[in-house]
Amino acid sequence: MIPRTSSRAYAWRPATGWWAAWVCFVFALCHCSTEAESITLHTRWRTGSTNLAAATPHDGTVTWESSRTAVVVCDMWDQHHCPDATERVGEMAPAMNEVLLAARAKGMLILHCPSDTLKFYQDHPGRKLAQSAPPVKTAIPLQGWCSRVNDLEAPLPIDDSDGGCDGCPECPGYGAWTRQHPALEIREGDAITDSAEAFYLMRQRGITNVIIMGCILICAFSADPSPSAKWSNRAKMWS
Repeated sequence: MIPRTSSRAYAWRPATGWWAAWVCFVFALCHCSTEAESITLHTRWRTGSTNLAAATPHDGTVTWESSRTAVVVCDMWDQHHCPDATERVGEMAPAMNEVLLAARAKGMLILHCPSDTLKFYQDHPGRKLAQSAPPVKTAIPLQGWCSRVNDLEAPLPIDDSDGGCDGCPECPGYGAWTRQHPALEIREGDAITDSAEAFYLMRQRGITNVIIMGCILICAFSADPSPSAKWSNRAKMWS
């Protein structure tokens, strides 16, 4: 990703030698500022090389307005074609739900984006909320599949050709998922989508900062049809 400001959790440094790994953030109530409308996040990025072992790590902090911040839950499915990924999601989901509870309490917008499972949520109020956002025209139309743009984006730091399956390369690639993992609560005021609706809703709400959470983020971030990771960034670049 090419950052337009330094205050985006998913920002990448320019491809000309500087790049940032997707930001690792630590968020809990004890890290929030005393003002209800702002929050301080601890960030981490790397520079100098796309080789993780050779890159230089950096740490910092950013302070964001809660009302202008969205948390995107990307492809945290109930099942994955890779059993290792299914296990990881099950371990991560309860802790991630605690983060969502804290973020929601601070007034952040929560976007649940479990790709290819929206039929399960077709009558859910969160689905209706996402659908209600008016479309936003961008200079370059938002696409259903966002492949990496070679001229704008640095090479990925990992090989994502295995589709997120790291321990069992013989796993068949099929859509095993039917919904988001049930340990991640979807509450009143949350939205559910896997399309450009995510960007439309964020634009409607005046969102300028995005925190992305997931299990196989590097795959989703590079070319996933769930737009919230990549479309949001590109739409901000192109709008």
